Amino acid sequence: MKIKLVYPRWPKLKNQPEFNLPPHGPVVFAAAVSDDVEISFCDENVEQLDFNEDADLIAISVMLTCQMPRAWEIADEYRACGKKVIFGGIATMLHAYETALHADSVFLGEAEGRFNTVINDFKNGTLKKLYDFHLDFPETSLIGTARRSILNRELYNFRGVQMVDLIHASRGCRFNCFPCCTPYLGGRKFRPRPIDAVIREIESIENNRLFFVDNSLAQNDEWEKTLFKAIAPLKKKWISHPIKDDDEILDLAAEAGCWYVYQAIVDTSDHIRKRVKRLKDRGIGVEGTIILGTDDHDEDYIKRLIDFLLEIDLDLAEFTILTPFPHTPIRSQLEKENRILHNDWARYTAGEVVFKPAKMSVDSLQKMYEYAWEAFYAGLCKEIQMARLYIKVIEKEKRDGTYKKGSHASGRTRKLSRSGVVI
Repeated sequence: MKIKLVYPRWPKLKNQPEFNLPPHGPVVFAAAVSDDVEISFCDENVEQLDFNEDADLIAISVMLTCQMPRAWEIADEYRACGKKVIFGGIATMLHAYETALHADSVFLGEAEGRFNTVINDFKNGTLKKLYDFHLDFPETSLIGTARRSILNRELYNFRGVQMVDLIHASRGCRFNCFPCCTPYLGGRKFRPRPIDAVIREIESIENNRLFFVDNSLAQNDEWEKTLFKAIAPLKKKWISHPIKDDDEILDLAAEAGCWYVYQAIVDTSDHIRKRVKRLKDRGIGVEGTIILGTDDHDEDYIKRLIDFLLEIDLDLAEFTILTPFPHTPIRSQLEKENRILHNDWARYTAGEVVFKPAKMSVDSLQKMYEYAWEAFYAGLCKEIQMARLYIKVIEKEKRDGTYKKGSHASGRTRKLSRSGVVI
């Protein structure tokens, strides 16, 4: 049996240099499929989709809301040719009812220990319209090493830059942040993978540079310490979302190869200032992630915020516009207040205003978003700022003997962070 696995393209943000990371969802899903099933993978962001390639089942993996319209187009074209199409992934869960109109089957939830049932049903001609495992989570011990062999690695080596490989050490999140859909998708319980399984997966990755895509590593102090101690001997260099602001944990993270972290900047407080400084004092870079358009933001506040970001010497800043994605607390609030402008999902990129701000007009917030990018990078462009982080990681690699020729940029170094939306 052969599955054609498709990862649809999505509209990129103009303020960020074009690059493509190897996607995480498809390779994690592929690991949950039995080895006797052949998988042909197409990442439409880096290659053209061949609708004529023969396959028994078309599986469409969708991460972002703004991918959904293209995903539905792909499904419609395959189904018009008589192919069976199944959907899965984060965005599929957020848009399940709409997706069902374009699919023969919809899979909701985590695939480990479950997807072989789908395969058997398909082979027997009894494929169900819906497989609903939402919030019925498998044991994390079932999570296997991602099946990265389905990737064409050459497509993710941008101008000589060795892109990061994505990995996760846990699922779920005990926090309930207002713009985030993770509690709906993965539950409010922190669900760590067995650390020995995480280490085995890291050891299997040839790439020296990794990105832990966990929603937050700062969910359990003892687990976080144990993880960093286990990672340290591997001498990998890695990026992650927040780590605990604790002296022991920060020291362990630096010793374990932490390259830089994404740090949410929610205000101009001394708490944020000190947190950034404590990371940088340990040689850990900081990319601030800043959401613009919350109810306390007006034009003057955003200008002061940019001044603050420059003052605390962030290595990079990534600006997004508050976006009310389905199944987030902020969407519930804005729906009740009748402030959602539309549900044109292709425009839910976090780079466009899709709601009515409290203290600004729609046009004013859009202009302040452009201002934020221009003002923060007025002194040095994004490419040079990122190049500085690359120089630091190359120096670390040379010191510990892990540097590989060809793993740096030839010419301008490009930005390696997220596209601006949560994964």
